[in-house]
Amino acid sequence: MEKLVYLVWKRRGGEADVVRESLLDECAPRLLALGPRGLSINVDDSDAEVPAPVPWPEHEPPLVAEISLWLDCYQRRGPYEEILSGVGDEMAGYLVTESLYTDYGGNEHSRPRAWPDGERSPGVLTVTLLEKPERMSHADWIAHWHGVQSLVSEEIQPRARYVRNAVVRALTPAAPPYLGIVEEAWPSAEHVTDPMLFYCGDGSKQRMQRNLERMLESVRGFLDLDRIRNVTMSEYLLETGWAARAPGRPGGTG
Repeated sequence: MEKLVYLVWKRRGGEADVVRESLLDECAPRLLALGPRGLSINVDDSDAEVPAPVPWPEHEPPLVAEISLWLDCYQRRGPYEEILSGVGDEMAGYLVTESLYTDYGGNEHSRPRAWPDGERSPGVLTVTLLEKPERMSHADWIAHWHGVQSLVSEEIQPRARYVRNAVVRALTPAAPPYLGIVEEAWPSAEHVTDPMLFYCGDGSKQRMQRNLERMLESVRGFLDLDRIRNVTMSEYLLETGWAARAPGRPGGTG
């Protein structure tokens, strides 16, 4: 099985929920009818109107959606791309390897998932796009991202879920050179906007500052800060029937 991630950009202006309605009401039923092993849609809609930790540059079209598909073979993606092609002004597709570093219920910040496929996940999601700086080899970049950054952020941030997508290669022409696509779920909007919560300060400004400095040191170790792209979204898990069904975990639709 292979995972494909599609990013959708749209020029500024218009209603925030138009893309959500297009994806969930029109595209999702058609995508599911094709029989993917899995489908999730993350979208920047009115339910996710939360300032992102890293503001999106004003001169760039904003990222409005991320669609993840699990297929038996990426070469059978054509019908899926055709359905998604009209959603935004630009779209880029990537073949990725997924690490589910932390799932709902995997730490003290959330309970196990108890909502069905198709229902909006609680809290808010941040999607972060990563580029490798030219100063680093790919091996060193992966080593820091996986071996340092993931551990530091897990320790000092209140993430409910952390999905780490390492890009194998782009699937669409002129796709931006992202090598990492990160999905992080947070318990609430306040956990994203309040530094005391975002850095697990537990009421201590000193602890919050120490954690902030640790985070900046780690991030600077493998990223150029001005190249990070980050946006808040709503998460919709639409087809998870391919996953192992643990007791009490909601099943898929197919």
